[in-house]
Amino acid sequence: MKPLSFHPEIAIDIKGSYNWYEKQLEGLGKEFLSELENGFEAIQNFPNAWANYQYDFKRYVLNKFPFSIIYKESNEEIFIIVVMHNSRKPNYWADRII
Repeated sequence: MKPLSFHPEIAIDIKGSYNWYEKQLEGLGKEFLSELENGFEAIQNFPNAWANYQYDFKRYVLNKFPFSIIYKESNEEIFIIVVMHNSRKPNYWADRII
């Protein structure tokens, strides 16, 4: 199993969404984090199971929340570039590509 690595702005992506969900209903932010963790684990276990997306990345869509995890597998790791809200402009994270 390959390790996950994260773009530095992932923490900002997740924190903002967590805070918003917690303001809506206490505990909902924790459910969001739990679903993200399940997604990260699924990606790590089955990195090729999800559809190809933009810029040679793959896309894992969360079930309960309107978010996707965008990632790319290399020989050494699985790089998570963004936790993307599905209603945002699709390419807003493209400037993160090195």
